[in-house]
Amino acid sequence: MLYNLFQEVIIIQAEISSDLIRGHIDTIILSLLCEKDSYGYEIIKSIQDKSDQLYTLKEPSLYTSLKRLEKAGNITSYWGDETQGGRRKYYSITPEGKAVYEKYVEEWKIAKEIISKLIERG
Repeated sequence: MLYNLFQEVIIIQAEISSDLIRGHIDTIILSLLCEKDSYGYEIIKSIQDKSDQLYTLKEPSLYTSLKRLEKAGNITSYWGDETQGGRRKYYSITPEGKAVYEKYVEEWKIAKEIISKLIERG
């Protein structure tokens, strides 16, 4: 019984997390690409690892964001030179993308502060 309750709490938290995170996917991707160039599956794995497996970005959401970021000039893509397996499309952040990332981080800090003030009691 306790285990079932625990599972329900995790499911509710996951749904809430997804809703809260959805509007920040571009920022999360840009953050990862600031560290190093990466390909789709690696980005998904990095997000899972950094969230301690509490959030999984779905492939359609990832590739929609990557296309949007590339169209805006925030990232570029290139094909890797893998000798084994299929070729991977790598994504790299541009100088414009780094500036956009910094802007998004500042906006997040302000939004987080405002939301905290609005929902904290006392």
